[in-house]
Amino acid sequence: MKYDFDRIITRTGTHSVKWDHHDMKGEVEGMIPMSIADMDFEAPSFIKDAIIERAAHGVFGYTVVPGSYYAAVSGWLERRFGWKVEREWIRFSPGVVQALAFSVQAFTGPGDKVIIQPPVYHPFRAVIANNGRAVLNNPLVRDGGGYRMDIEGLKRSIDKKTRMIILSSPHNPVGRVWKDAELKALVDICLENNIIIISDEIHSDLVMPGFRHTPTASLSDDAASITVACTSPSKTFNIAELHVANVVIPDEGLFSRFDLALTRTGINKPNVLGMAALEAAYNNGEAWLDELIPYLHANYLLMREFVKERLPQVNAARMEGTYLGWLDFNGLGLSEVELDEMLLTKARVAMTPGRIFGAGGEGFYRMNLACPRPVIAEALKRIELALRSI
Repeated sequence: MKYDFDRIITRTGTHSVKWDHHDMKGEVEGMIPMSIADMDFEAPSFIKDAIIERAAHGVFGYTVVPGSYYAAVSGWLERRFGWKVEREWIRFSPGVVQALAFSVQAFTGPGDKVIIQPPVYHPFRAVIANNGRAVLNNPLVRDGGGYRMDIEGLKRSIDKKTRMIILSSPHNPVGRVWKDAELKALVDICLENNIIIISDEIHSDLVMPGFRHTPTASLSDDAASITVACTSPSKTFNIAELHVANVVIPDEGLFSRFDLALTRTGINKPNVLGMAALEAAYNNGEAWLDELIPYLHANYLLMREFVKERLPQVNAARMEGTYLGWLDFNGLGLSEVELDEMLLTKARVAMTPGRIFGAGGEGFYRMNLACPRPVIAEALKRIELALRSI
C-alpha cells in the first residue's frame, strides 16, 4: 500500500473536539476517543500540497469560484456514481449541516412538518426544531442484523402539513447503504405527496466492498425534480474544518429558492483554501480512497469478529457504508447510566451514546472506526475487560 493508515498521529493539543475535549472537561485520563465523526488519518499529501502552494502566494484577497472548481465536483460525481451533474445545479454551502438548515428555511414554513428516520444523525432534529418546524419521526425498522425504512409507516404518518424529508444516505449511524428499490419507493411516496427530499450524501464515497451508493436524484427525472443532494469531500478526505460542501439541485425552481436562502445570509462562495483542497481531493483522490476503503472495511471486520467471539452479549450492526460501527449493548441489561459508567470510567473508551440519535438508539453506541487498527484493537480489549468486571 502507498498510504500508511496504521501510523498513529498525535492530535492532542490541536483543539480537537474528539481528542482534547475530555481533558478540557477534566474527565478520565487516557481515554480512547471514538466518538466525533472525523478520521484520525492525515489528509493525503496532494491536498496538503495544494493548500501550501496556494498559501505560499501570500495574497488572500477577494476571489471568484473558478470553473475548475465546478468541473472537479461534477467530474467526481460522474466518475464515482455515473451521475452527470450540470454546472448550473451546484451551489456552495459552508457545510452539509448548514445546507440542511438552509433547506428547511427555503422549502418549509413555521409549523410545517419535516420527516426524519431515527435513529439518525442528531443535527437533523436540531435544524428542524431550531427553525420553528415540527419533527415527524418515522423510525427505521430493525431487520436481522441491519435496518430498513418503514415505508408503510411513512405513508401513514404524512399529513397536509408534511413538506420535507431529510434522508441520511448512506445512513449515519446505522450504516445502511440504501438499495435503488428502497430509494424508488421513497421517491414515489414523496412525489405523490409533494414532499421535497433533502438527501444528505456526505458519506457517499465511504461505501464498503459489495455495496453501491446511488445518488437519490440520479434515479430518474422525477426523483431529480424533488431532490436536493448535499455533498462534501470533508468526511472522505478528513477536511471538515475547511468548511467546503456543495448542494446539487437539478430542478431550477428548487435551486432558485435554495439560492435565495443562502443569498439572504450573505453566503456565496467557499474560502480560498477550501477551494484548493476540494479541487485537489476530487481531481487526485481516487487512488487514496481506493486504499482507504479496504482499510476501513478491515477495521469493521476486526470489530465485528471481536464482538461476535468475545462480547457475545453485544451485537454489531452490518456496516455497509460510513466508517461508523453501531453496537447494541442492550443485551447486558444495564441502564444508560451504568453503560456510560462502564464504557467511560472502566473501559476508558468514549463512543457516541445512541440515545442522542433518537428513537431506537437507546442502549446503542456509535464507534468511530476511522483510526489506526491498533487503536481499535486496544479499545475492544478495554471494553472486554470492563465487561468482565460487572
